[in-house]
Amino acid sequence: MIVKMKKVTLLLSAKDKEKDLIDLRKQGVLHIHHIKNPVSEDIQFLENEIDNVHRALRIVAEAEPLKTEIKADEAPAWVEKILALAQKREALARELEEHLETHKWFDTWGAVSYASLQELNKAGIFVHFYVAGKSAFKKIDPEKNVQIAKEEQNAIYFAYFSNSAEDRLEFKEESCPAIELSELETQITQVQSEIEKIVQELTEMSGILPALNDYLVRLQKRLELSRVRDGMGDMEEIAYMQGFCPIDSVPALQNLATENGLAYVIDDPDDPADVPTLTRNPKPIRIIKPLFDFMGTLPGYSEQDVSFVFLLFFSVFFAILIGDAGYGLVFLFATMFFAHKKKDAPREPFFLMYVLSGTTIIWGIITGTWFGAESIARLPFFNVFIIDKIDSFASDNQIFLMYLTFIIGAIHLSVARALAAAHKIKSPTAIAEIGWIFILWGLFFVAGNLVLGKDMPGFTSWLFIVGSALIAFFANFQKNILKGILLSLGNLPLDIISSFSDVVSYLRLFAVGYATVVVATSFNNMALGNGIGSVVAGISAALILVLGHSLNILLGMLAVIVHGVRLNMLEFSGQIGMQWSGKPYEPFKE
Repeated sequence: MIVKMKKVTLLLSAKDKEKDLIDLRKQGVLHIHHIKNPVSEDIQFLENEIDNVHRALRIVAEAEPLKTEIKADEAPAWVEKILALAQKREALARELEEHLETHKWFDTWGAVSYASLQELNKAGIFVHFYVAGKSAFKKIDPEKNVQIAKEEQNAIYFAYFSNSAEDRLEFKEESCPAIELSELETQITQVQSEIEKIVQELTEMSGILPALNDYLVRLQKRLELSRVRDGMGDMEEIAYMQGFCPIDSVPALQNLATENGLAYVIDDPDDPADVPTLTRNPKPIRIIKPLFDFMGTLPGYSEQDVSFVFLLFFSVFFAILIGDAGYGLVFLFATMFFAHKKKDAPREPFFLMYVLSGTTIIWGIITGTWFGAESIARLPFFNVFIIDKIDSFASDNQIFLMYLTFIIGAIHLSVARALAAAHKIKSPTAIAEIGWIFILWGLFFVAGNLVLGKDMPGFTSWLFIVGSALIAFFANFQKNILKGILLSLGNLPLDIISSFSDVVSYLRLFAVGYATVVVATSFNNMALGNGIGSVVAGISAALILVLGHSLNILLGMLAVIVHGVRLNMLEFSGQIGMQWSGKPYEPFKE
């Protein structure tokens, strides 16, 4: 259920607004809607400091914690020190990289002395270093004084000695670094040593992580307070602010305003697009929230909370797409294991997996699917529960299974239109939504005929006639009836085609579920088809079964995300008209 909100305007004394804001934050019920864009030097400073703390945390968290601890008020200085050390480490790393790059020259040419080359130049002997291909090197005048330093597969490194600085060869020349090799190696050792000292120092700081995290929280609270303060409107000695409050928290907010001597105005929201969404559901329905959080979806304030319908049909889709009771047991035991290990974690994700595992097991039982092994399904105990019409290993029931997915789709989409009608119950347009239910079931029979070759009942045409009439008269209901009918009929053909596509798209449930069974059976045959005649064969069969079924489970989970979620987020949401445009209710609180 989406909680109703009230728009609240508070008038505060400009000189006491800091105190009033602190009291308001303690109460923690008002979602702030800024009057103006909050901009100030204080906000910019806090944002920069928070960014610095995040960087410091990333730097220090690279090492294992040691014993270093600090007081809370020392955190800012330590953040500055950490960033300075990190900056110095980066500069040293760049310097080391340059030194190592220079050292590569000596790896190729040997311990050439730059000072000796300068002495030779003074004596009128000039040395040039070249790289040439082997074929090109052979063409050098034999009278030229060259000395090979190194040969590779396709290149020769050589020095050319001449009596003139201008006497050069037409090859790629490499200059000797202006440093002695011993001096370069000393510098490399020194830089490496400095980097190691910084790394050690940062490692010893890793024990201050709790204090830095506490400092970060305080900064974030200060930033939030500053944004609220600087986002208020000003009228000389009066400051005013606006926000949204859940209707059941309004009395408490009124009491706080009265106690602090604040004037207030409470009214219905002007624009639903500005209002945050707060959903409250019973615990059994609330277990679907982790999936919504994972997808980052939230209904808009003026939309509907479809948590129960989403949970119900998603559980069915999950069961059909995974389609195997054995896999359901794997999910169940894995959930039990992690729930026991992670006792402090939120319970909703585990309860959701319990439900999904349970529906998968039930579907697998009634379809006779246990790790894709027909031999298990035919055992006396398991065979009792199989429904022949949906038996995974029956060769003549695929048409029925596809027809069943059309039935599920028609029901799912009809529920969407029924919810849309309930949402518009005070408007004549609700009748048009009922007309769409007629259309959807007409499309269901058409899909059965076109895709599966099933005969359409005689009343199919009446479903379209009645549905179209209701849509034509009420979809754009207005005083000018003829204009409203023409507007409705103009979009109707394309909307019907789109709805037909929605109905047919539920065929993906059969296709993916059937593929899961086929893949599982194939791995079973690959592992056990020729029997197990040796220890090696037994080990190979076990590996094939474990890896094959693990891969099949992963593909099934991917299918759930791609197809199971899609049917709710696109087909269902399209019929109900949901945009999932909500922004979360985030009250100003401590």
